Amino acid sequence: MKGLLSFSRAVDWFNSQFAVVANVLVLLACLISAGNASSRYLFSESSNGWLEIQWYMFAGMVLLGAPYTLKMNEHVRVDLVYGMVSERTQIWIDIIGGILFLLPICVILTYFTWPWFVESWLGNEQSSNAGGLIRWPVKLLLPLGFALMALQGISEIIKRVAALEHVIDIEFKYEKPLQ
Repeated sequence: MKGLLSFSRAVDWFNSQFAVVANVLVLLACLISAGNASSRYLFSESSNGWLEIQWYMFAGMVLLGAPYTLKMNEHVRVDLVYGMVSERTQIWIDIIGGILFLLPICVILTYFTWPWFVESWLGNEQSSNAGGLIRWPVKLLLPLGFALMALQGISEIIKRVAALEHVIDIEFKYEKPLQ
């Protein structure tokens, strides 16, 4: 279990670094949006590239930030039962959900989005919009984001199993939604 927990800590650290990138993308997208709007209204100058880079950054925010959100236990879940059961049952729900739903869909999406990225990269795909950007960088975010999410899912399963075995104490920062 020690080796698995070391792996889990490494994955947590790695995804925390991508979360920093996602946070920086939020700031950059805001600055680019403000700059683009200012340029458009003050100088009647703009470019589709400025709009597209904001879309790319949004994709980066979501796909690079989602694994960290999972790590922090702040992801969206269906709360019909989860908030009313014991912590041990919550851990089991997380383990089963991770194994049956999260990991398979992440593997499937990584598998199917990788060739889409490779095709775009090899063909040096460009946006069809005037002044548009190359497409492969944003398409790379898809398999990368899903692979990072799968790794974080494995990390969370390891931590939940360790908590069940009383190797670690897991703290749930889960807040029940207001209803």
